[in-house]
Amino acid sequence: MTSQTSADGVTEQSFTLGEIPGVLFTPRDATGPRPLILMGHGGGQHKRAPGVVAGAYRFAAEGGFAVAAIDAPNHGDRPKSERFIEFAGDMRARMAAGEKPAELVATMHDLLAGQAVDDWRAVVTAVQELGHVGAGPAGYWGVSMGCGFGVPLLAAEPRIRAGVLGLLGVRGLAGTAAQVSVPVRFLLQWDDTRVSREEALALFDALGSKEKSLHANPGDHGGIPAYETDDALRFFAQHLG
Repeated sequence: MTSQTSADGVTEQSFTLGEIPGVLFTPRDATGPRPLILMGHGGGQHKRAPGVVAGAYRFAAEGGFAVAAIDAPNHGDRPKSERFIEFAGDMRARMAAGEKPAELVATMHDLLAGQAVDDWRAVVTAVQELGHVGAGPAGYWGVSMGCGFGVPLLAAEPRIRAGVLGLLGVRGLAGTAAQVSVPVRFLLQWDDTRVSREEALALFDALGSKEKSLHANPGDHGGIPAYETDDALRFFAQHLG
């Protein structure tokens, strides 16, 4: 841990694990073990994106959870590889020219997902060694790019018992989604201009979980209603304790 601050009943501890920069949010003066929630950010964002921090504060202050957020590969405080810089520039140019983003997004996620999954698994191991977190159950929250990394993470990591995913299509994920078996809440924006409704519904359908539910709300890609955080709190409390 490199620094610590407290506000609104929540303590933030910045950390660096190897080359992975992150933040751990816990209830102020927390002692003893508690469930852990991992929060994945969207493309072009970082560990302290407003939506991530707002959700982390609510999960910690109201739910009593520990919450970890990290910078995804090539995002935030992490160095960007030449390959990623070239791909991101090409992707922006092709989308500006009117090319549909689904295939481009799937390619970018495939480029980064393996490292992202390894990063998250290492963070879970390290964070759960802390006395005020402990080796209890973990959950995952991530939409858009966070969902692109979350699907393979949920398929690979048995310590994660439940996930909130969404805002992404099935392209490149069908086989991996079929390997997900934990309860999932899936969020869909009905008027999403980045992800087609059909592709998003297909990803929900591809999830292998016996317990899964779909929440569809009107609005575009970034317009998830605030009450979905209320539901996520109840969902994680139910499945993580």
